[in-house]
Amino acid sequence: MNVSMNSSAALASSAGSATGASVAAGISVLKKALDIEAQNALQLINAISQSQQGSLPPNLGNNINTTA
Repeated sequence: MNVSMNSSAALASSAGSATGASVAAGISVLKKALDIEAQNALQLINAISQSQQGSLPPNLGNNINTTA
């Protein structure tokens, strides 16, 4: 009976380490995805600021014309 308890404890230990490894791998993938998203957001922000430089005259967009 002692042998079966030791083997089940070893099985649970290996399952726990496999779960820990998969969690660590998942966190690593998540961090990489966040880095890529941050780079993409920075590229979009830079593209917007570059496209606004000199594309429209400074007097446009100052007033809103509405009618009822």
